[in-house]
Amino acid sequence: MNLSKATVKRHAGDYSLILAGAFLQALSYVLFLAPYKIVPGGVYGISIILHHLTQGIFPFLPDGLPMGATALCFNIPLMFLAMKKLGLASGPKTVVTFLLVSIFTDALSILFGSTPLVENDRFIACFYGGAILGLGVTCIFRAQSTSAGSDVLARVIAAGSNMKVSNMLILLDSAVVLLGLFVFRDWAVPLYSWFTIFVYGKVVDMFQSENPNRAVFIVSQKTQEIKELIVDRMNMRGTFLHGRGMFEGKEKEIIFTIAERKDLPRIKNELKIIDPHAFVSTMHASKDSPLPGI
Repeated sequence: MNLSKATVKRHAGDYSLILAGAFLQALSYVLFLAPYKIVPGGVYGISIILHHLTQGIFPFLPDGLPMGATALCFNIPLMFLAMKKLGLASGPKTVVTFLLVSIFTDALSILFGSTPLVENDRFIACFYGGAILGLGVTCIFRAQSTSAGSDVLARVIAAGSNMKVSNMLILLDSAVVLLGLFVFRDWAVPLYSWFTIFVYGKVVDMFQSENPNRAVFIVSQKTQEIKELIVDRMNMRGTFLHGRGMFEGKEKEIIFTIAERKDLPRIKNELKIIDPHAFVSTMHASKDSPLPGI
């Protein structure tokens, strides 16, 4: 299959962002968070706990279980769960992302050991660790990818309940933080860890300031092909609205859907291939009150 220059350029940009984001995440874990036993929730929070808990237990791994490889053992089954339950559209990018984060994490651990970048200052470590982690996650989101981990589990659980994904993610990450308290028996662990999560969340919000959901209106002559894109390939829902052009008075079908911000670039790129003349308009939206039939 021949790829256009625009497609190749887009993929190159996406994977460059994934490479940068994975490196920044690994940098945060190895040089800032893990040395101070700061648990940022999620899969890597568990990996940091197991890394410290297993130090000196295995003769062949005196420094404890490697964080990257341990996280990989969690991310692989979570990825299969996501593909089965959610039909994860960003599967290939997600696999590349969590593989790179694991590789970079263990490579940096070998290179720098367990020595923090800033010694004897846990506050500086948790602040900059959270900020760098947020920058890494932002790069991953910009590439329309995900690091798998607890966000996948949160989406799966939320899909079968009335809870929002964001609330479920907070609960899961908080459970991991409290696990750190139980294992390390130090109240400083959850307090610094929650501050790291707060900083990380604020950095992501700062660079992703738009509403996470967007209302999308599409006017095109190729409505069936666009329906296949939205429903079959992206596992989204939508509604056909009937309209009439004001200039020529012709009847038109308008496609309306609500998309997550990270899915917008893919929708627009695919639309250019299906119908270069399609008209697309987006605005802030909420999924709380969808249109009938959506």
